Formats: sequence, C-alpha cells, structure tokens
Amino acid sequence: MKTQKTILTGLLAAMLPAAAGAQTFNEADYTPEQTTFRLFAPDNAKTVKLRIYKAGHKGRPERTVKMERTAADTWTATVTGNLMGRFYTFDTGRGECAGVFAKAVGVNGQRAAIIDMDKTDPAGWNDDRRPVVKSPADLVIYEMHHRDYSIDASSGIANGGKFLALTDPKAITHLKELGVNAVHILPSFDYASVDETRLSTPQYNWGYDPVNYNVPDGSYSTDPYKPETRIREFKQMVQALHKAGIRVILDVVYNHTFNIDGSNFQRTYPDYFYRKTADGKYSDGSGCGNETASERDMMRRFMVESVLYWIDEYHIDGFRFDLMGCHDIETMNAIRKAVDEVDPTIFIYGEGWSAGSCALPKEQLGLKANMKAMPGIAAFSDELRDALRGPFSDDTKGAFLAGKPGEEESIKFGIAGAIEHPQVDMSKVNYSTEAWASQPTQMISYVSCHDDMCLTDRLRASIPGITTDELIRLDMLAQTAVLTSQGVPFILSGEEMLRDKKGVHNSYNSPDSINRLDWNNMERYPQVMDYYKNLTRLRRNHPAFRLGSADLVRRHLEFLPTQPGLVAFRLKDYAGRDDWRNIIVILNAAKQQRKVAIPQGNYTIVCHEGKIDENGLSTFSGSEATVSAQSALILHD
Repeated sequence: MKTQKTILTGLLAAMLPAAAGAQTFNEADYTPEQTTFRLFAPDNAKTVKLRIYKAGHKGRPERTVKMERTAADTWTATVTGNLMGRFYTFDTGRGECAGVFAKAVGVNGQRAAIIDMDKTDPAGWNDDRRPVVKSPADLVIYEMHHRDYSIDASSGIANGGKFLALTDPKAITHLKELGVNAVHILPSFDYASVDETRLSTPQYNWGYDPVNYNVPDGSYSTDPYKPETRIREFKQMVQALHKAGIRVILDVVYNHTFNIDGSNFQRTYPDYFYRKTADGKYSDGSGCGNETASERDMMRRFMVESVLYWIDEYHIDGFRFDLMGCHDIETMNAIRKAVDEVDPTIFIYGEGWSAGSCALPKEQLGLKANMKAMPGIAAFSDELRDALRGPFSDDTKGAFLAGKPGEEESIKFGIAGAIEHPQVDMSKVNYSTEAWASQPTQMISYVSCHDDMCLTDRLRASIPGITTDELIRLDMLAQTAVLTSQGVPFILSGEEMLRDKKGVHNSYNSPDSINRLDWNNMERYPQVMDYYKNLTRLRRNHPAFRLGSADLVRRHLEFLPTQPGLVAFRLKDYAGRDDWRNIIVILNAAKQQRKVAIPQGNYTIVCHEGKIDENGLSTFSGSEATVSAQSALILHD
C-alpha cells in the first residue's frame, strides 16, 4: 500500500486552491545534514520561533531559532546537523505547540518528534493489503473503544486496552465468528483528556477532544514516551485485522478542537481555523465550545491531506466523520474525490447533523438532508434508530420495540435504505419529510452506538418491568431490522454479549466498570451471540439483503400489508440464489403472536423464535404466516 506518497502533493495541488505561497502540511523536511521547518502562520506575526529539544517531556530547549517569513503566510527555518530523534515546537507568541500536522510526538503530544517513519513499519507492512469489499452494502461495521473491548479480565485478551489487544488471536477470532468485516475504532488520534504520564491511574475518555490529528494516541500504546512505539503498534493492529479480512475505520473529529486557546490551530494561526458568528463570537455548532472552518482553503486542505495521510501511512480503510453536519459540502466532496483517486472502496460516512447552529447556511453543510449532494458518502439513520427504540431526547420513551404503534413507516424507510420507495409514505416518517439518500449505501442502519444508552439499557428504561427473556427477544428483533435492511449495518461492540452500561446515557468519561465488556455474558447468554452470528451470515450469504442499488431495491423490495406493531417485507424475484427467489421478513414487536397474509407458496422457515438456521427450521404451505411475540420470522419459497 505504501505507494501513494509520491502522488499526494500533486493530487492536492490539482484539487485544492492553495493560499498564496502556502505549502502542504509537511512541517519538517529531514535529511541527515539539515532539517527545514515550515509553518503556516500569519504574515503579521511579530515573531515565530522554533525550539529544538532533546526530550519529548520537560527540560529546556537545546536550540531556539527565529523563523523567517519566506512567502505569504509561510515561515521557514533550516537547522543544520542531524536532528533524528530530537523534538521540536513552534511558538508564535501564544504558547508552544507541536504544529498542526505533527506526524510523531512525545508524551501528551506537547512536542513533535523527528523519527524515521519507515522504521515504524512492522515486518511485512509493505505487503499489507486492504481486504476486498466490492460494495459498502457488503460491510458489517462493529464500533468499538479500545478499552471497552479488551480491558476487563474476563476478555482473556493480552495487552488489554491497547492497540496491541487487537492483534491477540482471541480478540480477532471473536470478530470473525461474529461475522463483522470492519471495525470502527473510536478516536485513536492523540487527544487531550487522558494524561499519558499517569497511565497507572485509571483514566477513561472516548477521545473526542483532538490535540494532534495525525498521530496515534499514546494511552493506547505500551510506551507513550517513545514516539515510534504508538505508531508501530497502531500499524501492527491494522495489519493483524487486515490479515483476518477485517477493514479498519477511523473515527475522525475535524469539526472542533479540545479548546481554542490551547489548540495547535490557534497557537500557530489565530482565528484562521475557527468560524465566528456575525457578532464576532466563536460559533459552537459542535457543542464543544468551538467549530472549525472547513470552508477555508487551508482547513479544507488540512482535512484532505490528513485523510490521505492516514490511508497512506496507516492503511486505514474508512472514515467516520464526527458531526459531519458542521463541515461544508464542498470539503466533504473534495475528500471523497481525493480518496477515490487512491481507492474508491474506502468508505466514508458521518453524523448528518451538528450539535448546535453553525455559522454557515444549512444548505452548505453536510447535513443528512443534503446527502444527495454528497454522492459516495453515507450518514446515520436516526429515523430507523428512534423508530425502533425511542427518541434520543427521552430515554424513558419507547417506540416499536416497546409495542407502541405509529413507527412502522419510519422502519420501512430504514429498511429501504433511506431512498425514495413507492410504498414508503414520507408524511409518516420521523425527522425527514423526503428521502435523503440517492443510494441505499448512503444510509447507516443501526439501533445503538457509543454516544447513547446501549440497547439493553434503553429497553430497560423504556419498558418498565421488562424480563430478561423479553430483553433478549427484543434485542434480537432490533438487530434483525438492522441486518436485513438495505443500508450499511452497524453494531455497537458488546451488543452481541447483551452488554449494559448500568443505565448511563453519556459514558464518555465513565470508568471501566461502566464501559467495559463483560465477556462472561458470552456464557450467560450464548443464544444472543449465536443469533447475531447467524444473522450476519444470513446477510452475507444472500445478496438480496444488500442490493446496493436504489433501482434494484425499488424493483425487488415489496412491503406487505400489516397491522400496527408489525412490519413485513418481501425480497422478490431476485436471482441471488436459485433456491431463495423470494424472501419474507416479518418483524413483530407485540406481546402476542400475529398472523400476516403472504403470497401463496411453499415456504422454508429459517428464522423463528430467536433461532436462525439457513438450512431450514421447518416448512409449510399456505398464504398466511404466524410470527411469535416480540420476534422476527424469516422464510423463503
């Protein structure tokens, strides 16, 4: 994969309007004889200094060099001698920082490091290959946090909570058995809220507080003081997953920084990278106190180059954009175009909303309503999510899974992949008045993710007195809707273990005792994992569940008439497999068994009462199907 470096500069130059005299974000050009440092900083900066350090933490600088303005908004300094292994900072009078595009850093990311990146490559890295995925519809995405997945002793995984945990055969075997082929790792770049000098003290954060966007976080490495270690171990993780046929998706948070005054952006070029409102205040569409200005040339350039860097240096296979609704459409399309030049199968998706009002008109932003203007990019469907389990705004309010009628049309919209479908009445769909996806692969199908209650907690909160048996039945029913939809399915890690977070809604900084996966649940509730892995296998083996084309979906997906509390559909006349010409899926959230009229035929039942067997559980002939309470029924003729 390490073939893209030679084309990146030319690609960016051809695509993006550069500020006068500005260079791409290569802040340190090293040779054994000298290193040239370059910084994007304002022309009117009174002084710009470069400091060289022997260590990445503490100690006084070995050398301080005054940088010279060499072009518009460009400052340069050349330092003679071999600086390999040294650390550096920039200072424009607002405090020292590593620069916005540091590629290696010391502990806590305060100083950038000069290292030989080639020496961070694990053995065989140049032979690493991206697992083949022909269409995004073929993906089954598993969202995980490094600590959640492996930190608990019950996991039996070595290097718990570290990048290296995902090189452990047990960690990978579980993913393969589950049937996922892509892991979405929560922010893994260098972030602020965990002090890497105190890792012996338990600390937890999701990591949505960026410091250095282009360096792996040191808290997930075995030694945060050595810049090479975090880089090498991240690559080992990617390599191990690739060997297992699993793609790696990086959660990226370009929409805001940890803070303003302490950020590398603000310290090097004050106010350039942030939006302001008409009254001069910092805009806060992120809900985190600031909002980056993706529409500005150098911020757009930074985002494109950062994405390409992760693809080239770390072999990343996809990107999930946090609060994509804060970014402008032109920038998102520029990223998609740049990525297509490398590999069009690299998947890009994001949250099609912001956390507040942005200082750009809504029609310019990467919102869910504007997805048709961003082909090749996907967004999460909160329509399907909330129709299944209830609104994000009220944890105690249930929906379809709680047996409440009125959400059926929203579920149908999600099953169709958020595209226009003649049988979906958009006047009855929650949140959206018109279909927002041009293709079903633009919709992420899910019922839970990290930033909300996990599914079991939500079911407990919205269905008082729910029994364990009901919990399991409804959990399976929810994921059946997700995995049989025409969108791209997405599962929160641990749902296959009946995970709970003790009712905590926003566990971003809760301790491991709240967030960790309890692997003992695999023995307590083995039927849940069995159902999940058989459900992913069903999707994988039968292409009718992942048609990948709006035209094919409209041609082959037919919704059947049902009573409230039921959703039923037929995948008809699709020659994916000769013996599965017509597939019927019925979702019943009621506490009673229900009957549904179906086309007359001879049927094989493959999913019934929480069990899935592709070879068949039973057969029957007729024009009426009986589906058990709080469960799914899947059959084919």
